[in-house]
Amino acid sequence: MPLVRDYPDSAVVITGGTSGVGLATALAFADAGVRRIALLARNTERGKLARERVLERHPAAEVVFIPTDAEDLAQVNASVAEAHRTLAGIDVLVNSTTATYRPELLHLTPQADVEGILTRQALPPMHLTRAVLPLMREQGGGSIVNIASDAAKVATPGEAVLGAAMAAIVMFSRVTAIEAKRDGVRVNAVTPSLISGTPTADNVLRDGFSKKLFEKAASQAHLGVAEPADLAALIVFLGGPAAAKLTGQAISVNGGISAA
Repeated sequence: MPLVRDYPDSAVVITGGTSGVGLATALAFADAGVRRIALLARNTERGKLARERVLERHPAAEVVFIPTDAEDLAQVNASVAEAHRTLAGIDVLVNSTTATYRPELLHLTPQADVEGILTRQALPPMHLTRAVLPLMREQGGGSIVNIASDAAKVATPGEAVLGAAMAAIVMFSRVTAIEAKRDGVRVNAVTPSLISGTPTADNVLRDGFSKKLFEKAASQAHLGVAEPADLAALIVFLGGPAAAKLTGQAISVNGGISAA
């Protein structure tokens, strides 16, 4: 049987864990009983503050921040090795890295932006998954949760390139789930739409085309626009023993904007 630890015995690594969904997820894991957490992100100042936030709520937890550029494969490999060594294992990996993006019609999107969006959005979760997977296989199991978006599922004007990047993450998660199931490793994706109270939401709602696009989307969220805590609750479920039979899924959290 695959190795599935209860949360008090688990070690969790969260990339992009210093703000928004990533930070909410770190707090939710700590609330669920996880006592070994590594936060990986670029910004050292925000990383230290995020670590302090978790420790304020759970002083007995072991929380480490490891500065990491998730687009840099060498840094990713080094950071994963450090997290594995410091936490004495990795049971759950959450890839919550994001890059600044504003929707734009394809014919108005510069080629450099096309390449940049694909690279910055799709590659980081792939780098992290490839680095962690051998460690999980060796220990006999684990859970990986990749955060994409509903742009992978719903054709939306202005999101041609982002949709391609998000669809790449979703299919990467599904195929990896099939490849890794014999080793007891589960891989799932979470696909939100608009998430309130995040830097990304602030960016896309600032002005212009993207503001109109996402204000219209928000008006369709009759159950309420999703918040970071909503995603964190699902991620904690997917990471733990309650979801031990669940893999290869891409689950939307969008307040009813669509039935993606």
